[in-house]
Amino acid sequence: MTSVSDALPGSSPAGIAAYIDHTLLKPEASAEDILRVCAEAAEYRFKSVCVNPVWVKTVFKALKGTGVLTCSVVGFPLGATPTDVKVFEARGATLDGAEEVDMVINIAAARALDKGTLVEDISAVAEAVHAGGALLKVIIETSLLDDDQKVLACQAAVEAGADFVKTSTGFNGGGATVQDVALMRATVGPDLGVKASGGVRTRQDALDLIAAGATRIGASSGIAIVNGGQATGSY
Repeated sequence: MTSVSDALPGSSPAGIAAYIDHTLLKPEASAEDILRVCAEAAEYRFKSVCVNPVWVKTVFKALKGTGVLTCSVVGFPLGATPTDVKVFEARGATLDGAEEVDMVINIAAARALDKGTLVEDISAVAEAVHAGGALLKVIIETSLLDDDQKVLACQAAVEAGADFVKTSTGFNGGGATVQDVALMRATVGPDLGVKASGGVRTRQDALDLIAAGATRIGASSGIAIVNGGQATGSY
């Protein structure tokens, strides 16, 4: 029996690869680890390589000419830094070559249903990211929010001018679920990107999330996903 996800345009290995942000955010990652991930991304034609800010220059240089984008994180993984610090970090990342930036929201504000604070935080980072010619993905950390809070955070991201909403950091418990992706897609509409990240380890995981509305998959298990295997471990 063929599932809905098997019929997706992106269900071929190459099609799935084009969704994947190949990710290495572990603090103990070495230069050799980062360069290995870049080589893998170039070989498999992943969409981007996502790393901590300290590695952006290395990744941008390693990926030059491959067509794979350089992605960095901001306010990661807690989101609990002042907005001006996130802005400074975002500017630095784009100056170093980041073409996409994934920021963590003020999670406490989302839990308090404080939309004004969320919009202010996200819009300031969006302005800096867009000024640097990059796209902004907004991590709402779904595992720490109820559905009302998730909807509010997504609405704030839209209002603030973000390019994507994203489920999770992968570092604060939980991860991407089909239900959360569907809720996020219904909230932001058809035009904004939705990135599913955290705990995506198999081809079927990825296909189910794409079927639910994800337009990007963040994973450290990109090779296993493309090859139809299963990987273990964290983000």
